[in-house]
Parts: sequence; structure tokens; C-alpha cells
Amino acid sequence: MFHGGLLVAVSLLYIAVLFGIAWYGDRRARTHGASRRRPIIYSLALAIYCTSWTFYGAVGQAATAGWSFASIFVGPILTFLLFWPVLAKMIRVAKHQNVTSIADFIASRYGKTQSLAAFASLVALVGTLPYIALQLKAVSTTFSVLTDASDVTHTPLFGDTAFYVAVVMAIFAILFGTRHTDATEHHEGLIHAVAFESLVKLLAFVVLGAFVTWGMFDGLGELMGHAESQLELQRQLANQDFGQSFWAQTLLAMLAIFCLPGQFHVTVVENTH
Repeated sequence: MFHGGLLVAVSLLYIAVLFGIAWYGDRRARTHGASRRRPIIYSLALAIYCTSWTFYGAVGQAATAGWSFASIFVGPILTFLLFWPVLAKMIRVAKHQNVTSIADFIASRYGKTQSLAAFASLVALVGTLPYIALQLKAVSTTFSVLTDASDVTHTPLFGDTAFYVAVVMAIFAILFGTRHTDATEHHEGLIHAVAFESLVKLLAFVVLGAFVTWGMFDGLGELMGHAESQLELQRQLANQDFGQSFWAQTLLAMLAIFCLPGQFHVTVVENTH
């Protein structure tokens, strides 16, 4: 296992890189305007959809339930392929109404009703708090596993990695998210940082896939042959049922592109084209 000090140092370095990228993005936007690579950066930032569920939930579901894990990826793909006119209309409305959040967007469709916006904000808060807690718990658990901690369930507040991650996230949001109050201003630094995170996620998946394929096995042929020899895996895949549960998860994943506050902000509010 890894030494705790090493993981802390690497984490701090990664956080410093994110802050540096966000600072550079904001500074460049103020002096030179939006980058010509903005469409590429925006496309990468859309992968904010991939959270700890992508790394843990999807992998665990694939190991226990076969192909049903694919629903969380099929959903967004279908949304962008089939319902891009809906997204385009949402973006046009958001620009016209100077929308800054999903609650603001909902209220704008009903005369900018403040009570409706407050209710939508409350629903978003209640819905996302467990979601954010899950992300923090994933970070804390990962740190505990990598350091071979004996007890990951009874950690004191100031000894919990999740607490410090939450503090850093709050500081980052204040500096690069809520510092500007102009509804027409885009958060270039924030989008640059999210895009960089997406590159890290993509690189992690590619490196891990290559390691499993050519490090643990001698290429795809041996990997597939080993999979075919696992009777339990064969039974699991043979009994795969793409029924109501699969399509229900797919529908939820499709709606996540529209409804998750963070995803809505990146997809709709931060769109410049």
C-alpha cells in the first residue's frame, strides 16, 4: 500500500494544478477572450457527468449484473444523439433569459416566479446533498483503502479525508464559481479545470484498460479466452435481461443530462455557441 504522506502530497499537487489551470483560464478570458479551442474544452467538460459512480458503481455493477452497467453510458449518448434540438432550445432560452441555474431556468418558464425558483432550489439541494456525500465518501474510502487503514467507518471529523476535500471544493467554488455575479459572464477557469479533470479520467480508463489487457494478460485473445473459461461469468451474460430495469436506468441517465444541477450548468449555462 501507499504511504499516507505520499498520497497527501500527490493530492495537493493535483489540486494545485487544478487551481493553476482555473486561474489561467480566467486570466486568459479577461485578456484575450474565449479560446478558439473553447468547443473542445466545452465538450470535455461535459464529462462532468462521470463521477465516482463511473469508477465504482459501474465497475461493481458490471461485475455482479453483467451488461446492465452500460445503461448509465447509453443514456447520455442517446440524449446527445436524439435530443440535441431540445438541448439547443434550452440553451437559447437560457441565453435570452440570463439563466444561471436549473432553478432559474424553471422559474423563467413561468414568469420568473421567485417562489417557484426557491422551491426548485430546495428540491435540487435535497436531491444533490446525498449525491455530493457519495462523492466525498468515495474519496475518503479510496484514501483509506490505498493507505490500508484498519477502520474506514469510525473516522473522526478532522481525521476524515472527505472533510478536507469538502473544504477545498468550497474554496474552489468561491474563487472560480461564485466570485462573479454577472449572469452573462462565463466561468472560463472553472470549465478549463473540469475539462482537465475529464482528460485525467479518460487517461485513467485507457491506462487501466491497457494494463489489464497487456499487463495481466497477453492481449485481447487471452483476455477473452480467460473470460470464456469462467462459468459464473458465462451464466451471468447468458441470462442477461435487457428488461424494465435496464431501460429505466437508461431513462434516468438520459434525464440526468437535463436535470443534474452541475451537468445543467456546464451543458446549458456555460455554452457559448
